[in-house]
Amino acid sequence: MKPTVPQELLEQAAEWDELHRWERRELGRALRRLGLTYSEIREIISVPKGTPSNWCHGIRLKPAQIQAIKDRTPTQKGVPRDSQWRRRHEIDEIKRAATAFAHGHSDDAIFVAGVVLYWAEGSKTRNDLMLANTDPRTLRLFIAWVRRYLDPETEFVLSLHLHEGNNESAAMVYWREATGLGRARFTKTFLKPKGTGHRKNNLEHGVCRVRVTKAGDHWNRIMAWIDVIGDLMAPEIATLTSGR
Repeated sequence: MKPTVPQELLEQAAEWDELHRWERRELGRALRRLGLTYSEIREIISVPKGTPSNWCHGIRLKPAQIQAIKDRTPTQKGVPRDSQWRRRHEIDEIKRAATAFAHGHSDDAIFVAGVVLYWAEGSKTRNDLMLANTDPRTLRLFIAWVRRYLDPETEFVLSLHLHEGNNESAAMVYWREATGLGRARFTKTFLKPKGTGHRKNNLEHGVCRVRVTKAGDHWNRIMAWIDVIGDLMAPEIATLTSGR
């Protein structure tokens, strides 16, 4: 049986963009200590093929962990593991259903607005469903869109990008109220150090990132939605850009 990954590690993986290099390495090592294979680690964090083995050199798994890996990876060397095949099949099914859903909602203005918003501003990193902005209205639209078209029980986490001199506590209070996520958890704040002084428009409350937890399936759905809406809009876009 595949080891259960603690929620704390999954949340760290969801914050991948904010992690320092050493934090990413320690996350990979923590996943390996659970008894995950390098391929299973790469299903959770997006890293090059050889990175987990480099990180985890010297970690020795227990005999029971080694046996568990053998039990769940019965295929011959070079043949994709059954669990990988199942996941690819799941993703294909998710995308097929999402494609049909997008065609069925192509005349829904709010749905299309949310797709275009994410197409323009959302994270394209695999399994990372996140949007950052300085305008609370944009973030509220994203939150409402996710809850309406993906999951009404979606959980969100927030993070801030601030400049030196910003009041972090005040910014957290502001963004919780501005987004309507009064109980949302904040992950580590990115603080940009003082620069040359040429920047004149430092934002009082900084930039807020809204991230969806457990977003792998949702991310694949949205990528399919973007493909559909983009293709449907392409003829009109071509007409507009041709000057006719």
